[in-house]
Amino acid sequence: MTETTPFDELLPATRRALLHRLAVGQAEGRTPSLVGAVVRDGQLVWSGARSALADQVPDADTQYRIGSITKSLVAVLVMRLRDEGLLDLADPIRAHLADRLAAEGADPSVGDATIAQLLAHRSGLAAEAPGPWWERTPGELRPELGDVFGERPHRHPAGHTFHYSNPGYALLGALVEQLRGAPWDEVLRREVLVPLGMTRTSATPEAPHANGWAVHPWADVMQREAVEDMGVMGPAGQLWSTAADLARYVAFLARGDDRVLSAATLAEMRRPANAPEGAAWDDSYGLGLQVIRRDGRLLFGHTGSMPGFLSTVWVSPDENLAGVALANATSGPSIATLVADLIGIVAQHEPPIPEPWRPLPDVDSELLALTGAWYWGTTPFLLRLRAERWLELAPLRGGGRGSRFRPEPDGTWIGLDGYYAGETLRVVRTEQPTHTGATDPETHLDLGTFVFSRKPYEPAESVPGTLDPEGWRGF
Repeated sequence: MTETTPFDELLPATRRALLHRLAVGQAEGRTPSLVGAVVRDGQLVWSGARSALADQVPDADTQYRIGSITKSLVAVLVMRLRDEGLLDLADPIRAHLADRLAAEGADPSVGDATIAQLLAHRSGLAAEAPGPWWERTPGELRPELGDVFGERPHRHPAGHTFHYSNPGYALLGALVEQLRGAPWDEVLRREVLVPLGMTRTSATPEAPHANGWAVHPWADVMQREAVEDMGVMGPAGQLWSTAADLARYVAFLARGDDRVLSAATLAEMRRPANAPEGAAWDDSYGLGLQVIRRDGRLLFGHTGSMPGFLSTVWVSPDENLAGVALANATSGPSIATLVADLIGIVAQHEPPIPEPWRPLPDVDSELLALTGAWYWGTTPFLLRLRAERWLELAPLRGGGRGSRFRPEPDGTWIGLDGYYAGETLRVVRTEQPTHTGATDPETHLDLGTFVFSRKPYEPAESVPGTLDPEGWRGF
């Protein structure tokens, strides 16, 4: 048993609770070894490990295969290409891969899926590659893209529903290779792993690394799992990594890094892209990232599994917390639940301390005059001024449409979330006559053509349509 705290910030009771949860996960999950880590405010604050063998205890620098967490890293590469203007998420994949798809004998319909649909598993493509179980057989059995789709590549119409597709990420890896002119894993190392300091993440295992095991379901015996190079299917789950490297990765997912991807693009990736099934949702998928709700907490990240290995990374953006867990068993421990619990333990034992309130460093009198109550028709809203000229609009009572707004150089604001995400907020000033014959400025807000006025339905000149000439009256 080992426990390390490279940044010894957590309280002893918190560390013990984390180690207890990890120990329960290893014992009840019957896994040969299990490593966990917690990141707070972008720093690794705890890591621990449990092992079936006292003389073979892993640590945060031991490599495990991370399976489908690989997909999230491939998605980061695709979003980099988008941000550079080299592709549009609405592009059909054939716009970039038509020649390769034709040369490698893929069904032409494969090229109809858009890049966004592939990222969000809405392409309708089959979940698995044809032939023998691709995770347990050499990639040489499927050397080309045509080999991973077969004669019936689709299971649903493109864009119709969520259907997890491993071959879909083979296409995205090929897209990266086409636009960068290099193997996807080399591009990943150069553009993501090196800038983030993830020096122990690789396409093939590098010592020290754990061996993969299958544990018998009804007896305490094991057998080794083979490690195969997945070839063209590599972008679906090839990578190996460590708890320390994944701690750096979740810190990036939480905050962004302009050398790799901005915080705004990462926020776009974790926005659910699939409609909930049923009255409520607990699990969804964005653009290469899973999104879940557990115990009232919103988490995003990705799970992973390969023969002999299980893995999960989750980020709780509201609490600036993230967790990692890696195991070397084909099945057994509920890694996704374990990581959510590690985050919950820290949040419960050491809830985040709010930053002290501070006044704005300066005052813009024109913006200050805009704050306060506004009315959309008869619905009251409150406009608040935040730091760096940001605005926040929220309903004064009950439910309603609110949003934060980022200032633009032209004097407008862009909505960042909710109904008004992407919509433009403008301040409109007109001159209205007074009883003396002079004019006073009259102001209203135009938000995507919706008019917000200082009084309900006033001034009439600013309200679209016609108003009752008798005005407000009793009934």
